[in-house]
Amino acid sequence: MKTPLITREGYNALKEELDHLWRVERPDVTQKVSWAASLGDRSENADYQYNKKRLREIDRRVRYLRKCLEDLKIVDYSPVQEGKVFFGAWVEIENEEGEKMRFRIVGYDEIFNTKDYISIDSPMARALVKKQVDDEAVVKTEAGEFTWFINRIEYKK
Repeated sequence: MKTPLITREGYNALKEELDHLWRVERPDVTQKVSWAASLGDRSENADYQYNKKRLREIDRRVRYLRKCLEDLKIVDYSPVQEGKVFFGAWVEIENEEGEKMRFRIVGYDEIFNTKDYISIDSPMARALVKKQVDDEAVVKTEAGEFTWFINRIEYKK
């Protein structure tokens, strides 16, 4: 189960994607389907079949985004969060071997296509929430327990 939280930037990005799909891509693909259908035999028409498939993908994504945007709760930065790890924080951590990682804790729908975002539902995020700089976080995963130390916490204001 995913937590229905999202940052303001993430919400705006999903809204822009929905708008682009609905107002730009879908009309374009619909026009191509109509053109390809007018050529005759649809069973062997690659343009028709490809664009019909693309239209289904767009419609599926539009339905998902509309439902998703209704259910999501936007979490904006609050000065109360300062100094502790909460939703939307950029966190730099380090383990005992000196390996460092830096990432932002965001909602599930924001983690795709980015290497430095992790979901609030991930074991790492769950272990870090409410911790402060120099605190130790024990992350429990299927591969075992890992200890990380928090070096830095920042928020995009």
